[in-house]
Amino acid sequence: MKDLLRTEHLSRADVDLLLATSAEFASKPLRSETALHNKTVAIYMTKPSTRTRLASESAVAHLGGTPIFIRGDDLQLGRGETISDTAKIMSGFCEAIIIRTFKQSDVDELGAAASIPVINGLTDDDHPTQLLADWVTITEKFGNEIKGRKFVYLGDGNNMTHAWLIMGAIMGAHVVAATPAGKWAPDAAVVAKAKEIATQSGATIEVTNDPEKAAQGASVLYTDVWMSMGDPESERAEKVKALSPFAITDHLMKLTEKDSIFMHCLPAHRGEEVAATVIDGPQSVIWRQAFHRRTTIQALLYHLTRGELKGR
Repeated sequence: MKDLLRTEHLSRADVDLLLATSAEFASKPLRSETALHNKTVAIYMTKPSTRTRLASESAVAHLGGTPIFIRGDDLQLGRGETISDTAKIMSGFCEAIIIRTFKQSDVDELGAAASIPVINGLTDDDHPTQLLADWVTITEKFGNEIKGRKFVYLGDGNNMTHAWLIMGAIMGAHVVAATPAGKWAPDAAVVAKAKEIATQSGATIEVTNDPEKAAQGASVLYTDVWMSMGDPESERAEKVKALSPFAITDHLMKLTEKDSIFMHCLPAHRGEEVAATVIDGPQSVIWRQAFHRRTTIQALLYHLTRGELKGR
């Protein structure tokens, strides 16, 4: 497995290895401080970023490498140079590429043309590095025994919903996506893929339009902002109205298990997708999630550059 382009490309063995290495990097950040010594990693972002940028640059530095941050308008891509040509140039200078952009097809094309590892740092369809950070955090809280637990995402059926369902399927978990029906539901093809993986892993994949039913007995309630980058402002009022019943409130948290946690990939809008009393309350683990963005990207760089991930 040369790249991490989509969450679905990971095997359970890959995820277990990455989570274990991430946990080691959490306690010993400089454990492999020469792994990328005298090497560079390109970090190409056409979308603004806080966590992914900081996590990526610090992960490279912790491995002894030099990060090269590139904005969307810094390359000749903006003047018509092809993704394929750009990938070949980057491959001659760098040890790996981390890309955060809009179109999944651009990431797929970059991975196909590059001779070095390409890591998907976020697209409109998927967010694999976030889900690895999420599952390190979940494992820290609940250990490896997740049987009988329910892991619930509420809100927009977006890239986070897609990655949540796919990763939950890989992990053999009971995962739920609670979203409005219609235009803000998760992509049917992604749900089908999650169910296909679940037949092999023993996972339970559930999609519902009932937030209270979803929250009942859950171990995790997770959400994301309702208006993502690129969403048209003309849809705001309609979208907020549709998503309002899926806001994570104190009421919904009271329906969960006693040891439940609240998760959010950030940035957050308090009073919209989540109540301030929830996100800033004792069940929230959002800062630990954010911390693990670095440990998991560090683990990905470490294992992909060594050719140690096998894929599905």
